[in-house]
Amino acid sequence: MVPLDSKLAGIEEPYDKAAGVLQEFEFSLGGNWDYEHGCFDRSLDEGHKVWLRIPFEVTHGVLEGENGGVGTVIQLGSPFVLKHLYNEGLDEEAQVRVVSALFDQFQEPVDKDAPVEGEWVDQAKLVLKEVESRWLQ
Repeated sequence: MVPLDSKLAGIEEPYDKAAGVLQEFEFSLGGNWDYEHGCFDRSLDEGHKVWLRIPFEVTHGVLEGENGGVGTVIQLGSPFVLKHLYNEGLDEEAQVRVVSALFDQFQEPVDKDAPVEGEWVDQAKLVLKEVESRWLQ
């Protein structure tokens, strides 16, 4: 994980406004949200291994998924870049599990915090500058 400096950190906005601006830049609500916090995520690569993440805390109301919630206000945290490494290819020891396959559709990363190459950090900084210029105009 590589933390990034950003003018977005500390901004407090209604969830729907923040989500709307970030959707313009291909961000979406990350899957690990709960009622009190979450992250906006944007993949930086085609393989969906490198991510620019903007965390947030709910300061008023309750987060209820993609639609936010009535009166939900969030405060953005400091963005960071992270990289997940996955096993490539077929698992030689895999067994067919019909019932569990309905639930385990995606494999867990082998390394959820792999080293991030400089090119991805540079790309994340460019995306953040675009978002900041749109947000702070």
